Parts: sequence; C-alpha cells; structure tokens
Amino acid sequence: MWQAAMWGGISGSAVLLGALAAVFLPIGKKIIGYIMAFGTGVLIGASTYELLGDSVHNGGLKATSLGFLAGAVVFTFLDYLISRQGANKRKRSTKQMAASSSGIAIFIGTVMDAIPESIMIGASLIENATVSWLLVIAIFISNIPEGLSSTTGLVKSGFSKKKIFLLWAAVLFISAFSSWTGFVFLDHASETLMAAIAAFAGGGIIAMVGSTMMPEAYEEGGSITGLIAALGLLASLILDHFS
Repeated sequence: MWQAAMWGGISGSAVLLGALAAVFLPIGKKIIGYIMAFGTGVLIGASTYELLGDSVHNGGLKATSLGFLAGAVVFTFLDYLISRQGANKRKRSTKQMAASSSGIAIFIGTVMDAIPESIMIGASLIENATVSWLLVIAIFISNIPEGLSSTTGLVKSGFSKKKIFLLWAAVLFISAFSSWTGFVFLDHASETLMAAIAAFAGGGIIAMVGSTMMPEAYEEGGSITGLIAALGLLASLILDHFS
C-alpha cells in the first residue's frame, strides 16, 4: 500500500527537482526543449506498451478503445477550461500572466496531468506485485521539463520562490496520494474495468503530450526535436523489453 504512495511520490518529485534546477541552475531553453522532446517519446511509448497494450490484452479492444477516447476527450475538455484561465502555457518557459488566477490555473493543469499517471503507477502494483518501471521512469523524465519550463515562466511572472516550491510540493503529495488511491480502490476491480481505466489514463496522457509537451519541445528545441523524441520512444521500447 505505502509502496504505491512511495513510487507515486518519486515520479511526482521530478516536478520539484525541475523547479529547483530552474531556480538555481542556468539551464538554456534548448536544453529544456531537448528534455521535453525525450520525455515526449518516452511517454508515448509508455502509454502504448504499458497502458494500451496491456489493456487490449486483458480487457479487449472495445473497453480499451472506449476508455482511450474518453480519456482524450476529458483531458481536452478540462485543458480547454483551464487554458481560458491562463494555464494554456503552463509548460512554457516564456513569460506568463502574473495574475494569481493564472498561477492557480497552472497548478490545476499540472495536477490534471499528474493524477491519471500516478493512479496507473499504483494500479500496476496490483497485478504484478511490483511497480511498472517503465511508467515510473517515463513519468519521472517527463515531469522534469514540466517543472523546469513552468517554474521559469512563473518566476518571470513574479511568483516568489516559496510559493512556487509550495505548489510543486503539493503536486508531489497529490501524485503520491493518487498512486495510493489507484492501488487501494482498484485492488478488486475486474480486468475489463482495469483495462478501461488504464486506457483512459493513456488517452489523457497522449492528449496532454500533443497539446502541451510537443509544442514546447519543438518551439525550444528546433528541427532536432523529432530525432530526440524518437530516441525517447526507443528508450521506452528497450525499458519495456527488459521490464
């Protein structure tokens, strides 16, 4: 039970580590873009191999397809709502609106990204009695540039370091709690329900990658972004093969 919370917290801690790096280290925009591109490839691979592949195998194509589409639609709708409040560039390192409502929207958007990922980390412990290393590594890698770019934007918008670190510490706690929840409440779920939930998370992750991570990666990294994303996907394939 507590192992689930620990792994969720570890994956969520990458946002805080990225924030620390953004505040105390002179990291260029291109480096942020490269990390984002690599994380994009890893997350796409993790969603495909770990979430969707297992979902089709365990729960069938129908449950997987419905769950995947539902996840993508729900994320897109929620992303649209919070984007109107100022979180449309929550993963951007450019200057953002300094209004407090924008900061809260950025926080909500980051939490919205983290919850489905963390739930599936906890759920992965149910079937195999061990965490999905591919999911943990993929989410950890993708969270680092999120912390980097979002923090850079918030700093430029006038948010204090204390407030920024409190926000990301809250994300860490929510990630740990979501992972714990996934383990506890999905312990006796049917294979079809588990497949639908995993596919739902996969749909949300893919929608998030397409609407937030990819644009940032290309904007900052340039034409080499595609190659780095491909390397991330290859790394995901290798991790899945040996996990």
